[in-house]
Amino acid sequence: MVAAFSAWPWENLGIYKYLLYGPLLAKVLYTRILEGSFKDDWCLHILIICVARSSLHQLWSSYVNMLFLTCNRRINQHGYDFKQIDREWDWDNFILLQALIASMACYIDPPFIENVPLWNAKGFIIILSLHVGISEPLYYWVHRCFHKSYLFNQYHSIHHSSPVLHPFTGATATFLEHLALTTVIGLPIIGSCMLGNGSRIVIYGYLLVFDFLRCLGHCNVEVVPHQLFDTLPSLRYLLYTPTYHSLHHTDMGTNFCLFMPFFDAIWKTLNSNSWELHKKTSTNAAGKYRRNIPDFVFLAHVVDITSSIHAPFVIRSFASMPYTTRLFLLAYWPPAFIVMLMMWAWSKTFLISFYNLRGRLNETWSVPRFGFQYFLPFAKEGINKHIEEAILRVNRLGVKVISLAALNKNEALNGGGTLFVNKHPNLKVRVVHGNTLTAAVILNEIREDVKEVFLTGATSKLGRAIALYLCQRRVRVLMLTSSKERFQKVQKEAPLEYQSYLVQVTKYQAARGCKTWIVGKWITPGEQSWAPTGTHFHQFVVPPILSFRRDCTYGDLAAMRLPVDVQGLGNCEYSMDRGVVHACHAGGVVHLLEGWAHHEVGAIDVDRIDLVWNAALKHGLKPVSNVVTRQNSM
Repeated sequence: MVAAFSAWPWENLGIYKYLLYGPLLAKVLYTRILEGSFKDDWCLHILIICVARSSLHQLWSSYVNMLFLTCNRRINQHGYDFKQIDREWDWDNFILLQALIASMACYIDPPFIENVPLWNAKGFIIILSLHVGISEPLYYWVHRCFHKSYLFNQYHSIHHSSPVLHPFTGATATFLEHLALTTVIGLPIIGSCMLGNGSRIVIYGYLLVFDFLRCLGHCNVEVVPHQLFDTLPSLRYLLYTPTYHSLHHTDMGTNFCLFMPFFDAIWKTLNSNSWELHKKTSTNAAGKYRRNIPDFVFLAHVVDITSSIHAPFVIRSFASMPYTTRLFLLAYWPPAFIVMLMMWAWSKTFLISFYNLRGRLNETWSVPRFGFQYFLPFAKEGINKHIEEAILRVNRLGVKVISLAALNKNEALNGGGTLFVNKHPNLKVRVVHGNTLTAAVILNEIREDVKEVFLTGATSKLGRAIALYLCQRRVRVLMLTSSKERFQKVQKEAPLEYQSYLVQVTKYQAARGCKTWIVGKWITPGEQSWAPTGTHFHQFVVPPILSFRRDCTYGDLAAMRLPVDVQGLGNCEYSMDRGVVHACHAGGVVHLLEGWAHHEVGAIDVDRIDLVWNAALKHGLKPVSNVVTRQNSM
């Protein structure tokens, strides 16, 4: 059975829990309409404090997830996985709880808050004294009690279940624990006001500093320089560090304090490695070189301005779900647009996310360019320069494989990566476009009984490979292209006995009787209308085509699910489901796991399609489409 006060009263309300702020907001609006002023409205102050505290936690979360700033400062080098993110989803419950308690207190005794002045210098000293004299020791002993067998198993174990600390971890606990924490944080505020020395600035400041220090201790990023304690040794007993508190989560019998290690010292629970580990972590953070060198890098780019908000360092929970357009994104669009301009002017390729797979560190980097910029003629040289610099950088670091995403391997941009391989023939890192596996995924989605397909984008790298593969299996391929020369070039690559299976068509009307369309070039709803009822649209076009026909079915972009033993994966790759990556990403992973020594750039080797597909299945990658039927034996 669930222990008493372990569950939150509103946990079944989901997002509707925020309606509990409704009475406070209604009171503010009523006061504004009735009196024409917000003066001395305690409901307004409570709401402002709630917004400020939520924003503070969100800013900490954003900073922690800015791996391009914090990767060397991380204490625990593992990533945040989906399980931890889901467990910490309702981290802001404590803000709602304390808002409700504060509103009830103010409702019972309105003069208590209405008579509090804006500022009282003496109140600052009093609230600090009450914190040190009451809150710190009270929290210490309550915390130790929650580490006793029964209380830990029934309550505190939830807080310690997060493998990697995050600012939201500090806010994730049971209802009973946060009632205790509310008492700890509330006593200095109540005490200073009862002594007649409270002030609104001090109340605001105390709550925000309290939250700031809680986030600091759980951020997993060492931001306190060890030189500070070398200069002022006594200060290490007055202020904990992220390293100090991280030791409590690895050695749970030590470092119980709230913010001041002094109390661990006097009650003999201070971890003996605290200062040494802090100095080591702080020294590493100041280093010029990467602490952990990745084995594989997936070089991505931003799709558009709205999807840039899907980055893990913007909203962690949003990034942990497949990207979809949401109404709230409109509020983020103006700052995202400004960031886009700044990235265009100053930014370099940067680290977005990472995960571990069988002892190998796999990272995703991003070129600081948005999708539309790849189609600007004057931007081509600058984009290639960014890609080239990224390749040379990973080559210096000792990365084994770098895979180019989507437009980064565009044929018109750099010949599918051949530009860089030809320019730097001595590269140790293997450059991979991943299109071989992309082709394999699409081909294995096509039913065995299909005898005819309609193919757009037929002369592209992928279109060419798909056409050549299918014709050798005696599938008639209607290749949509207006260029007879390009069609003949592809046709001549096919063995003589299969060339008749490749047929050039110049209009969509030619596909009126074909129910299998492979879309490699974006098609409009009007062009889709030529497909007969029951047509299935396979596609390798970015962005995906609109699902216009209700009497037809639409496949997703080519993708594969990573093996089940992947670790530290906590964000979705664009619109892919959790644990699913684009096939070109998966192709780079397979290249790494197989230890292949060749570059995969330029034209796709049709003879390797089955080889790469079987290698992917061998390593535990799985197709995600429900229509996969052509699985070759391994």
